[in-house]
Amino acid sequence: MYKLVLLRHGESTWNKCGLFTGWTDVDLSAQGVKEAQAAGKELKRNKFVFDLAYTSFLKRAARTLTIVLTELKEEHIPTIADWRLNERHYGNLQGLNKQQTAAKFGENQVLIWRRSYSVRPPKITKDNKYNQKHDPLYQGIPVPDCESLRDVVIRVIPLWREEIAPRIKRGEKIIISASGNSLRALVKYLDKISASEIAKLDIPTGIPLIYELDKNLKPLRHYYLADAKKLKIAVDRIKKQGEKK
Repeated sequence: MYKLVLLRHGESTWNKCGLFTGWTDVDLSAQGVKEAQAAGKELKRNKFVFDLAYTSFLKRAARTLTIVLTELKEEHIPTIADWRLNERHYGNLQGLNKQQTAAKFGENQVLIWRRSYSVRPPKITKDNKYNQKHDPLYQGIPVPDCESLRDVVIRVIPLWREEIAPRIKRGEKIIISASGNSLRALVKYLDKISASEIAKLDIPTGIPLIYELDKNLKPLRHYYLADAKKLKIAVDRIKKQGEKK
């Protein structure tokens, strides 16, 4: 049996403010730092050790990983940053307040933009200050104008199949620190969740999600390192982000 740890980054400054973030490179909030520290402590308490870590190009995921590995005293392990683990690109919604957007366009429309499988948000405009097209960090990388969850699946699964899965089969113990939608894409693939059902799945910030996999990397079970009460509070907080005031 293999174990894989998935970790959504701790609360970011824009999570705290209820903004659509996407590829905008924001840092962790003070609460997010605490969540990352707690995740590291919980992994240590459960005796997790790692050989390799994956993260995205976004500092909120990378910093979460750094904090976790520091708690585990495993700062020395190799870390691979891959843009394919970036959050879903929210197009021209990036930087907008979710509740104000819901008040303007309706909660149902915001829910479709946030949770539908194949509907993309409006494309980001060239003059939008949150457009990453000319960010030197992404030189040579096909920065999207916007993405659906389906688009995220298309970029995440090749990374899983070609790089991560073979390493797990070789016995490497791996942690992936990424964003909500890139992890939802991977969970959809692992658990064979339908396009309609994936809309109901929320992954909370800063709580390790453990997958136990068989020899063919088929999930045997998965669970969070949190009690039911803590998990419910964290998930409910995510669900309420798109509701108008």
